[in-house]
Amino acid sequence: MRYVSFARDGRARCGVVAGELVHPLEVGSLTGFLGRTPVERDAAVARALAAPGVPLAEVRLGPPLEPPTLRDFVAFEEHVEGIRKSIDGVAGVPDRWYEAPTFYFTNPHSLIGPYDDVPMAPGSAVLDFELEVAVVIGKAGRDLTPAQAKEHIFGYTIFNDWSARDLQALEMKVGLGPCKGKDFAGTLGPWIVTADELEPYRDDEGFLGLGLTAEVNGAVIGRDLLSNMGWQFEELVAYASRGAELRPGDVLGSGTCGNGGCLAELWGRDGTGQPPPLGPGDTVTLTVEGIGSVVNRVVPGAEPVPLPRARRRERRIRPRF
Repeated sequence: MRYVSFARDGRARCGVVAGELVHPLEVGSLTGFLGRTPVERDAAVARALAAPGVPLAEVRLGPPLEPPTLRDFVAFEEHVEGIRKSIDGVAGVPDRWYEAPTFYFTNPHSLIGPYDDVPMAPGSAVLDFELEVAVVIGKAGRDLTPAQAKEHIFGYTIFNDWSARDLQALEMKVGLGPCKGKDFAGTLGPWIVTADELEPYRDDEGFLGLGLTAEVNGAVIGRDLLSNMGWQFEELVAYASRGAELRPGDVLGSGTCGNGGCLAELWGRDGTGQPPPLGPGDTVTLTVEGIGSVVNRVVPGAEPVPLPRARRRERRIRPRF
């Protein structure tokens, strides 16, 4: 089953896709839909499929849902190796990476649809894409085992974690991770494919062997397999739930795949800076086997509002009372 959020005739809706038709759901949002019981969800889907559908070609797809939180992992060893060399100039993979799946929280409010234009980040001239797959949580849980976590995964979607590499490189020198280098845009879509539909792709080790392809202006930049992740999605979900509650609609990204899953990985490997950074007019197409494709065109962004540098001053000792 595929779930979407869409707009038609100026009205925002969500629905379920059957063939080339979208059947509207009688719910306010997919995030709210996921908060319902399985029985309530099944009943809503049955009512939707029994009603006339709308051709997919006549609607504008948005991000499938508005997640309460958006975590992004770094689960591909090859990506870590390449991006570390590109950003920090250091070769190899940190030993700590092998110990636990690391993630950061990114901005759930800057998501764009699967076919929307993406603006350049204000003040950036070095834009990059990042090809990822994300899971969507369908049931609340805390301190889950990987086996339990599997039952909490509702489905999968494509995630493009757009990155302003020049801003990111400067921000990470402070030691808190990316900031404005990341939170200006993220593509999610084109829909959520339910977990059961991707089970046939699972290999003998339990990984999903989906083919991943990244293209810029029609030229293939990278190819990888989702099964090259260092951890299974169930393990990522279990780790994220450690000491924290996951809720329906939460999204967890796999992190960028290797072998050209982003430009910066390639820059770090060969040192030539090729292919060049993305700029206005470039089109990025990311395709994941069993899910679909997202296609975004880069457009100019806003000019940054200027801010002063931090002031330097003498430390003043405050009197004690």
